[in-house]
Amino acid sequence: MKQQIKERSHKNLEVWHKSMALVTQVYSLTKKFPKEETYGLTSQIRRAAVSVPSNLAEGHAMKSTIHYLKFIYIARGSLAELETQLMIATNLGYADEPELQQMIVEVVVTGKMLNSLIASLNKKIDFEAANRIPADFDPHSFSNP
Repeated sequence: MKQQIKERSHKNLEVWHKSMALVTQVYSLTKKFPKEETYGLTSQIRRAAVSVPSNLAEGHAMKSTIHYLKFIYIARGSLAELETQLMIATNLGYADEPELQQMIVEVVVTGKMLNSLIASLNKKIDFEAANRIPADFDPHSFSNP
């Protein structure tokens, strides 16, 4: 009986799912913002939120761990932008403070998950360098008999 190999996909990442849920929350929240913010803070917050899972997906598709890591750092930067913009929205009174504060908590949790992924990828890079494993080596490309 052949062992089934799990498909290597960004959709298998818990942090990708968490960031996708965050995008949905952001869109729901920003619907309540004033109309004059449609092309201002609303747009900025939405773009920052969408950038997180998008960069996770794009980075995961890269052939090397170093390139993947670059996109994870970009995702983390977008998450920091999102947190800042949510704080601005709080200061401006654009939504209920408890709702915004809960969303900021979700941002922090997602950030911790990204930091864990970054640490894991850095360990992989160190291991690859120490063992001279090519960065584009994919152990999932082999099947078990």
